[in-house]
Amino acid sequence: MSSSFNVHNAAGYEQLMGRWSQKLASPFIEFAGLADGEKVLDVGCGTGSLTFALAKAADLSEIAAIDYSPVFVEEAIRRNIDPRIKIGQADACSLPFEDGGFDRALALLVLHFVPEAGRAVGEMRRVVRPGGVVAAAVWDHLGGMPGMRMMVDTVAALSETGRQLRNRYCFQPMMQPGEMKRTFVEQGLLDVTETQLVIRMEYQSFNDYWAPIAAGEGPLGKYVATLDAPERARVDAAVRDAYEAGRLDGPRSFANVAWACRGIVP
Repeated sequence: MSSSFNVHNAAGYEQLMGRWSQKLASPFIEFAGLADGEKVLDVGCGTGSLTFALAKAADLSEIAAIDYSPVFVEEAIRRNIDPRIKIGQADACSLPFEDGGFDRALALLVLHFVPEAGRAVGEMRRVVRPGGVVAAAVWDHLGGMPGMRMMVDTVAALSETGRQLRNRYCFQPMMQPGEMKRTFVEQGLLDVTETQLVIRMEYQSFNDYWAPIAAGEGPLGKYVATLDAPERARVDAAVRDAYEAGRLDGPRSFANVAWACRGIVP
């Protein structure tokens, strides 16, 4: 299994996370670097948040984008109007590209959903030329995602299965300080740098926040989908109470932190 992220439909993912990965793409590209004429690989492209941002950020010669999910691949292909972009289904741990064929390989919000994350980093290094760049970013689920922690902490207070969800969610691969940097070094990358990227997630209402999770999208939605009707009603009410925090339903804003790491191929 090359991904622990579950997706039902592209629209649900966009509301859950796609709109935020679009915001994160710009600072991530600035951190990873980019230059005209380069060939760039987007590993775990999803619906194309980073892919299409790359196309706008520089005059690249080629952008290859892969994802494990056929739902994501189909949607990214549907959206693509740029002949430089080639999108296909593939496994991050077994990239279907020759050695050294790219100037950069980037992965935005992907590695924490890859059980063999180190192997994926090794594959990214393999397909990048000497002197090229490998870069990745993942959410800090433990300490940098207060909007999502609001939900997992709420369900953890309600049941043992909720506590198990929190344990899984907060300690996925690559999320602890220095963890991704160590992995990059272990995979032979040089001049490895780790930093934090911050965006804000702005919700218009509780429904704007909760609807994709309630529909079963992502790891939190996968948990909600397992609940029986009484427990589901209890969770819905408790999370709504946490979101509203004693005020009327309406807009809420949460700062969110991602760890980002960059290294040079020797």
